[in-house]
Amino acid sequence: MTSVTQRVRGRPAHPNGPTFLTYTPDGTKLITAGSNNVIRVYTTGSDGEPTNIDDCQENNTAVAASNSIFLTGAEDGSVCVYSLETHLYDRLLTRCTLPIRDIALSPDGIWAAVASDELEVKIIDTRDIVKVLFIRDLPRPPKHLSFHPSGSYLAVSCTDGVVYVYSITTEDPTLSNKFDGLIRRFEGDDERSSTASWHPDGRAFAVPTATRDVQVVSRDDGEKQRSFSGGHMGDITALAWSPNGAMLATAASDRKILIWETNTQKIMARYDYAGVINIAWHPHDNIFSFVTSEGELFIYPNFLSSDNAQHLQRPLQSAPFIHDPLSETFGSTRRSLTNGLRRPSDDRARRKGTPDLLDDILGPQSEGEEDDFVEDDDGAGYLDDINGYGKRNYDHVDGLEGPEVKRRATHQSWQPRIHQSFQPGSTPWRGNRRYLCLNLTGFVWTVDQDTHHTVTVEFYDREFHRDFHFTDPYLYDKACLNEYGTLFSCPPAKDYTAMVFYRPHETWTSRADWRINLPAGEDVTAISLSDSYVVVTTSKNYVRVFTLFGLAVKVYRQKSSPTVTCASWHDYVLTMGNGPISGDGCSTLLYTIENVKRDEVCQSEDVVALPKYAQIKSVFFSDNGDPCIYDSTGILLILQHWRTAGQARWVPLLDTKTLDRLAGGRKEETYWPVAVAQDKFHCIILKGGDQYPYFPKPLLSEFDFRIPCTSAATEDSLNLAVSEGPRLEESYVRSSLMLSLLEDLVLATNANHSQKTELSRREVEVDKLLLQLLNVECREGEERGMKALEVVGLMRDRSGKLLEAAGKVAGRYGRTVLQDKINELAEQRLMGMNEE
Repeated sequence: MTSVTQRVRGRPAHPNGPTFLTYTPDGTKLITAGSNNVIRVYTTGSDGEPTNIDDCQENNTAVAASNSIFLTGAEDGSVCVYSLETHLYDRLLTRCTLPIRDIALSPDGIWAAVASDELEVKIIDTRDIVKVLFIRDLPRPPKHLSFHPSGSYLAVSCTDGVVYVYSITTEDPTLSNKFDGLIRRFEGDDERSSTASWHPDGRAFAVPTATRDVQVVSRDDGEKQRSFSGGHMGDITALAWSPNGAMLATAASDRKILIWETNTQKIMARYDYAGVINIAWHPHDNIFSFVTSEGELFIYPNFLSSDNAQHLQRPLQSAPFIHDPLSETFGSTRRSLTNGLRRPSDDRARRKGTPDLLDDILGPQSEGEEDDFVEDDDGAGYLDDINGYGKRNYDHVDGLEGPEVKRRATHQSWQPRIHQSFQPGSTPWRGNRRYLCLNLTGFVWTVDQDTHHTVTVEFYDREFHRDFHFTDPYLYDKACLNEYGTLFSCPPAKDYTAMVFYRPHETWTSRADWRINLPAGEDVTAISLSDSYVVVTTSKNYVRVFTLFGLAVKVYRQKSSPTVTCASWHDYVLTMGNGPISGDGCSTLLYTIENVKRDEVCQSEDVVALPKYAQIKSVFFSDNGDPCIYDSTGILLILQHWRTAGQARWVPLLDTKTLDRLAGGRKEETYWPVAVAQDKFHCIILKGGDQYPYFPKPLLSEFDFRIPCTSAATEDSLNLAVSEGPRLEESYVRSSLMLSLLEDLVLATNANHSQKTELSRREVEVDKLLLQLLNVECREGEERGMKALEVVGLMRDRSGKLLEAAGKVAGRYGRTVLQDKINELAEQRLMGMNEE
């Protein structure tokens, strides 16, 4: 950390009182406004007197600027527009009945958001003041406004201590998120700050807290991320990110200006200045400006030391997340390739080029080559974008996405889109918490404590299992849970290789948990646990199978690679991996099912039926042992006839987007799959745009299966007879599927009496559904006779009783021809049985 003793002389800009400043986006002008009726415009790099704009409104309370105009707000409620070309008053933008508190311009300079002591925010088109958007549902007056870097969101800090984030992509701004308990309650004229300052990458914002710290909050999920703490002894009066997000500047009533490094949240430099109430970074150069409550302006060239100034030359930095989703994927391995292209090396960021650059034509520069062919050594302007100090501006800095696609496409090969590996039932980090496993047995969750993790395992049935909690120094990132034990795995670290840890719930020995370290250079991509085996898939495409107490029984390399995930049930193991590349540039997802005990392969490298561009969200076995998947389109599928090689097919059990609760657009929600059990889909309902469940522990919901046979009948359908037919047809298809799955189970295993009884019951249930469907067809008329006879022909009845009942149904509706044909069919079946 550097403590700076050199002081810059202040410039008397305005009388004592609140003073405000802002740079134009191009950095050529600095505008200040204060309590008098003079606005001052300073030219960057010039030591001359500023341009004064007289006869303005007094008691200015806000200022904002684009490259061509700037706006000021005053206590009389007026917002005025001034021209930077003529330095004259241009027009009145709007007027409020109460004092203006803040003005924010959108990044494109088109929209101006105005906050006053009224209970509303106006968002005005600076080109046409008739176009106005209103935010009118605020409980208390707003104090600060800040536009998202994309211009799609507006953060409003109110005097009730709440930060509201609104989406302003439509004519009616909608509340996107609400953050309570972050900021203190200040009145609108208080010099202390409660602003929400967006990080330049747009994924998070920073706010000053009641503990005199700065808290970073993610935009999408509202979780607290890293914090800048322990620096100030007084309340924070101003904060601002550097243009590339690599540093954060804060000023407070303790007479300190602190410069923090974003990545480490540590103080880089301290500056002693009293009464600082507003600060601003120059958009391109190493210049920092601030104003005090005494009306003084400080323009500080070479603000950062040579060691710290190099941070300004970095490309756009990421917001300080506890677990940055840009640097890790949900589940396990690296993030998928953007548009099929690899990211450039971080140690040598590339300049943005133009089509005329020689190295764009010849390809990448070799190490040791100079970045620029022409050197502007005489200042004649051979190089573009040179500022007043002879330095290049920030236009050459690359964004988070790396160099331009056109640039990198010249020297990097195209790569296909592949399915990334993931752990079923786990969620990504949200703040410092995440679920490692969620199923019907219970759930496993972990908390990041910086130096270690703490893992908690909780069960739904506490009569048979006892919850437990432990400190995790290995940083486990995957887990499986069943009624027999809990399985964990961790990535490799400096002192150990990737590890698998199993802890049984009950044993008759003193210690039965075990750990196994994988070979060096091998990482765990997915794990699964059954009542017989532990299965581990690795980054080297190995499938490793262990017994429940650590005996290695199988190791083989998976044919489809890279590996994606795995699941297991009893002696069966299902693995998934990437297969051939399809015409759309995406790899085909393949699966293999093997019986480990009998050393038999049931399905080998078969295709997982996914729609175009869809991703698999979860894979698991049902309570009866049938593989199930849930994809990104919201469809639950089950694998039928999977025990017979070449006969397996994926059958949809439920399309969650067609649920009755979503009809008419009454609700907007998604579903997190948990299990298929007792002929129901068990899941967690996610609302408010959430993609993953979070804390506190979510409640489980269950939905009946409904195979998408025809379009669902509406609830207000007047003709019930018309909707009854499709409903019975869907019930028949669904019951036939469940009967088929049970038949396969009974034939493949040593079925017990209850399973055989259940099989007979389901057969009768299917025939009864067909009998009800026959009743509907007969009621519709004689012209439906052919279909009615088809329905009777599908009956499995061996006793002849249901066929006899079918003839009676036809007779009751006077369908004599149909009745005769049914009786004829019954006689043929009886003769066939007698011949056998």
